Amino acid sequence: MSFTRSVLSAAALTAAALGTTTALAAPASAAPNTTPQKVCGSAYKTVNSAAVGSLGTVYLTYNASNGKNCVVTIRNSPGTAVDMALWIEVPDTSERGEDYGRYTSYAGPAYVYGKGHCVDWGGGISNVHVQVYNSNCDARKEHRVTEVR
Repeated sequence: MSFTRSVLSAAALTAAALGTTTALAAPASAAPNTTPQKVCGSAYKTVNSAAVGSLGTVYLTYNASNGKNCVVTIRNSPGTAVDMALWIEVPDTSERGEDYGRYTSYAGPAYVYGKGHCVDWGGGISNVHVQVYNSNCDARKEHRVTEVR
């Protein structure tokens, strides 16, 4: 948990200091009626989601044909660009994806290979962040954390 929190904080501070945004995936844009499938791809099916307060939702999707997960954060009401973030990690392999920046509609996508593994993922909009651990695996109970900063 603290690693994710420090990555989110470091990325935000670096972006603020440089006056830029950090984005490690395709740039997000304002798009009406945005869905996880429009962002991740039509083969990706939503397998989990977490509300980011009342601001939007982080979606975890999975593509059974290639074994990849995709995560995207989508605002409920697109508008002026705000800080948005997402991350996904497979703890067993340390494979990780993330996206941070100022967006008008959604952040992401970020992809990792997750077939047969638990995944940790989360995202944020403005000052509300949600993190989900031990997700989508039979062996462990999922744990969710929501923070307002």
